[in-house]
Amino acid sequence: MIHRTAGDRMARMPSAERRRQLTEAAIRAMARDGVARTTTRSIAAEAGVSLSVFHYCFDSKQALIEAVITTLTDQSVSVVQEALRPRDTLEETVAAGFRAYWDHVRAHPEAHMLTYELTQYALREPGFEHLARRQYELYGEAYAELIEQLRGHMDLELRVPVSVLARYLAAMTDGLTLNYLVLGDAAAWEDILDTVTAHIAGLVR
Repeated sequence: MIHRTAGDRMARMPSAERRRQLTEAAIRAMARDGVARTTTRSIAAEAGVSLSVFHYCFDSKQALIEAVITTLTDQSVSVVQEALRPRDTLEETVAAGFRAYWDHVRAHPEAHMLTYELTQYALREPGFEHLARRQYELYGEAYAELIEQLRGHMDLELRVPVSVLARYLAAMTDGLTLNYLVLGDAAAWEDILDTVTAHIAGLVR
């Protein structure tokens, strides 16, 4: 009888699946140990594969961090996309999207804290600076897609260009998320979200 190890099974997986598993392992390790202290070896160990399998999937730590950033962004965006279906009013629709995102922040604070740590790490690590820029470009692109999705459903006319509104929403959400992670006090955010919703609705005709 031939016994297959976890590494054997991993080696037979499609490349995309291997990359996904290693990316998820990296997110767990980085959230637990910090970005700077997480090594390629520790990520391979977290995923239960050999270091050679890691290097087959990612040619550098930069490539891995970019995959982590993209995955974390996609997770947040998918939550909002599912909630952003048309309701009776624009305010109700926007509020549903923000509340879905906020529920995700409250349920997964460690993942959102990791996004800020990734930014700081990329800005401070020589040769990684472009990853911080790419991270915030992804935020803007994600909001632009959500705005276009909402426009398609509700036939909206914006008072500002999509690119401007997308970048504004990304900056606002970024600041509010960090504020919550630092200060907590979930009850206070009900009124804050209502204020944000009313303001965003005012930018649409």
